[in-house]
Amino acid sequence: MAKDAPVNELERCRPWIEAALEYSGGTHIFDDIVQGILDGRMQLWPAPRGCIVTEIVVYPRKRVLNLFLAGGELDQILDMHDAVKAWAKEQDCEAAQLAGRLGWKRVLEPLGWKTQHVNFQKEID
Repeated sequence: MAKDAPVNELERCRPWIEAALEYSGGTHIFDDIVQGILDGRMQLWPAPRGCIVTEIVVYPRKRVLNLFLAGGELDQILDMHDAVKAWAKEQDCEAAQLAGRLGWKRVLEPLGWKTQHVNFQKEID
């Protein structure tokens, strides 16, 4: 893929990424995602009507693919499930994880995902 191709795809996917970032608790902005992808720390999974952004997290005892952002039409995101899973396995990941709204439970459970824990956040003022 040409060096500028990811940037073109990122710009095309920008509305979906920015919409997903609204739920990230302010940890990242679009430019952070661009830099993470260009640096190779994150991966962009573009589709015609949506995208996913992943990153590999290496814990002391486990390598895990974190599905960090997903945006666009749900069917497009779910259509990428098997490809993302296969890629994670090729990268020696033992598991995949994501943090998201509770509505994801309904669509992910049929694909074998289990609720592991719930995140709570409070801004410190």
